[in-house]
Amino acid sequence: MTLSFPTSGPARRILIVGTVLLALLAAVLLARGLTAQVEGDRGIAAVAGSSDIEVGGIKVDARGDNAQEARENGWREAQKKAWAQLKGPAMPDNQIASMVSSIVIEQEQIGPRRYIATLGVIFDRSRAGRYLGGNAQKTRSAPMLLVPVTISAGTEMVYERRNPWQRAWAEFNPGTSAIDYVRPSGAGGDSLLMTFGQTGRRSRTWWRNVLDEFEAADVLVPIAKLTYQYPGGPVKGVFTARYGPDNTYLDGFTLEAANPGELPKMLAQAVKRFDGMFESALAQGKLKPDSTLSVGVSGTDPALLRLIEIGRAVEAREAARRAAAAGETADTVTDPAATPTAAPTVAAVVNSYVVQFASPDAGSIDATLGAVRSTAGVRGAATSSLAIGGTSVMRVSYAGSLAELAAALRARGFNVNQGSNALAISR
Repeated sequence: MTLSFPTSGPARRILIVGTVLLALLAAVLLARGLTAQVEGDRGIAAVAGSSDIEVGGIKVDARGDNAQEARENGWREAQKKAWAQLKGPAMPDNQIASMVSSIVIEQEQIGPRRYIATLGVIFDRSRAGRYLGGNAQKTRSAPMLLVPVTISAGTEMVYERRNPWQRAWAEFNPGTSAIDYVRPSGAGGDSLLMTFGQTGRRSRTWWRNVLDEFEAADVLVPIAKLTYQYPGGPVKGVFTARYGPDNTYLDGFTLEAANPGELPKMLAQAVKRFDGMFESALAQGKLKPDSTLSVGVSGTDPALLRLIEIGRAVEAREAARRAAAAGETADTVTDPAATPTAAPTVAAVVNSYVVQFASPDAGSIDATLGAVRSTAGVRGAATSSLAIGGTSVMRVSYAGSLAELAAALRARGFNVNQGSNALAISR
């Protein structure tokens, strides 16, 4: 059977309009699909910074004329009990309240005129520290990016949606810890940048881009594998601590919750054990930042770059001297005063240019960055915008003009399109 399509008349116009509408519909659906990857309530901000002082497990039983007043009375009682546990000096309730940065609700029961709860009180160290005396400061680690992984029902998850393991780390207060945790909220693009697959990636270039985004020196990966025995039954947790771009194993342990309602308490306990393991690893020298992650944006040691520049300057002077000697022989110059002298070497001005490049996958990003960095005259190259499957952007430091950079990249095998102050390259 032969299919025929109209080539003219109303039928052809209908076909064209239908095709355009289908294309527009596909574009709208694609845009909504891309937006859905980062939309929704998936971010949980850390409730306490590393400078705060937390006192947890405070039990209160307060009453009031209504539920709201009973709760406020309970919180004031918790603040006073927490301050007493810290052995702070006697002071009015409003002054104690002024030093409280937040209240953590561990468990609460609210009645019409009664409030029973277990609370945690977090004091701001800058305001409360002066009254509590100076404690010896621990040697703190370099900033460590935290990537909490949850494995449950055969699915690995980090920030794709809110989960109890992420919340447990967000509610953890590292005020007295020796580890300087960098805890992303998981909102926006965090869920695309940090995934379970990222923990198994070995590319230092890729990891350096991720760590630079959060101003961290290395990465810690606490993994919680949760197994639900049956609906409403016990929950078994197998916990594993890993660190670094090589996903190095540190230690592990197992806990069990009697039911899903006890899961938050078990995860809070696991977080404290993880913190202890990380502190122990730091004391043993295992958490030293990977030197391959602290290289400058050019990917080359600065001392080596300086040696390369000195070598190029010496080579230029030698070339000028040989050219002068060759000219003197050809012209049979006999007057020493007429002998040309080598012109002083002038340091090239290093400029910064924007270069766009196609990035279908992570491997192509690494390959393109490596090729650009090894181009003659390039002093450094680092990505400023990443788009897997699209067009990424890098900032290139080059000792020369934009036209010279374009010529150098063409010599490296790139197809180059030059704009007003930017280049677009492809293979």
